[in-house]
Amino acid sequence: METTEQMYAMPRIGDMAPDFTAVTTTGKIKFSDFAKDKWIVMFSHPADFTPVCTTEMSGFAERQDEFTAMNTELIGLSIDSIHSHLAWVNNVREKTGVYFQFPIIADLDMHVSKLYGMLQPNESETAAVRAVFFIDPSKKIRLIMYYPLNVGRNMDEIVRALQALQFTDKHKVAMPLNWRPGDKVIVPPPKTLAEMDARIADTTCEKIDFYLAKKTI
Repeated sequence: METTEQMYAMPRIGDMAPDFTAVTTTGKIKFSDFAKDKWIVMFSHPADFTPVCTTEMSGFAERQDEFTAMNTELIGLSIDSIHSHLAWVNNVREKTGVYFQFPIIADLDMHVSKLYGMLQPNESETAAVRAVFFIDPSKKIRLIMYYPLNVGRNMDEIVRALQALQFTDKHKVAMPLNWRPGDKVIVPPPKTLAEMDARIADTTCEKIDFYLAKKTI
């Protein structure tokens, strides 16, 4: 028999994103075929026609061009019908002028929500928490954020995290606290005595000590 723990299993960073087929506001999709060769930011919201969710989805929509410029597709989800999704998208467009053009999954059977651990039983059995999955072009999960039902996400941090992931992939470095594009990055620490001596002698980077060095890229 399936246990609650199995039912709401949560994918981990480094796992391949679970595949699924779903109905969305832009048509039926198979996730493994969606946005090939692109990053994906997939996010869940508890319910349509709710105030916090409306602000969050509007935030994604208003900054969609930024995600597009970063070779990233957005996809939302809630445990609502496709008819509810369409009505909500149209209502927000009529009332605010903001149009949710990214696909929103209609997850009435909760299949995708359970597949991605978006249902947290101690929070709600029938509404997805505010999860965000950053998925790279190989469809590997790279970063996961979870927020409770009553706390909205920070869009600046979502954008910053995506920028950091892409930058680290390109330059093979690490990011210090509060890193933003243009800030110095952390170079990998030495792994041998010879590398340590070379780091100590290196005058091209800012060194706190041999194990903590920063440089501008």
